[in-house]
Amino acid sequence: MDNHLGFYLTNDSNETIELPVNPTEIMIKRESDDKSETVIKLGEVNLLGEDKLQDISIESSLPIDPKAVNYISALELLDSAQDYIDWIESARKLKKPIRLVISTTKVSLKSTISSFEYGMKNGYDGEYTYTLSLKEFRPFEAKKIGVKQQPVQTVEERPSPPSKVGMGSIVIVNGQLHRDSQGNGLGQTEQNATRKISLVAPGALYPYHVATLDGGSRGWVKESDVRSA
Repeated sequence: MDNHLGFYLTNDSNETIELPVNPTEIMIKRESDDKSETVIKLGEVNLLGEDKLQDISIESSLPIDPKAVNYISALELLDSAQDYIDWIESARKLKKPIRLVISTTKVSLKSTISSFEYGMKNGYDGEYTYTLSLKEFRPFEAKKIGVKQQPVQTVEERPSPPSKVGMGSIVIVNGQLHRDSQGNGLGQTEQNATRKISLVAPGALYPYHVATLDGGSRGWVKESDVRSA
């Protein structure tokens, strides 16, 4: 049925179930990791961040005997509410992502089960009520970055005076990033990274906010950590 609205869960073994009763509502939370920063003579600015992981919350019911009630929405059923509970609990304990698909919509989300809460209300009326909370799964792979050894200088060279840099300057950054211009929130360490100065906080401990050349926020660094590219 092309127009059938169903809520499907598929586990790591490619086993799929359809939730027996469609929830009356489903909440999908999307937000960005934006940060506010105060810049001298400018005031508060908003630094746009990357997308955070999506959260989805599903609230519905599991009839004790799904085949004995007339308000079922699923096309195929498991034998009992306990079968659904066991399936979801098994997927949660495996600590592997599952996929939620809502037919007739564009929702197809690879996620982890962050919590599963169920019980009986109204003095046990033949069904469980439950809340299933899912969080988007975003695969990543950690890579070890080696530090290249610098050759030993055999001839002492007189350093060139640093070029003046400021707002909009393209610079080479060698140093640790911070969340704000006072040095709070330690971030990653840049090594010979080509960046652009996007904000300046004169007199601050870490006066330069640097970004990627296409505008992606990186963090605040010391004056001594930057040189003109």
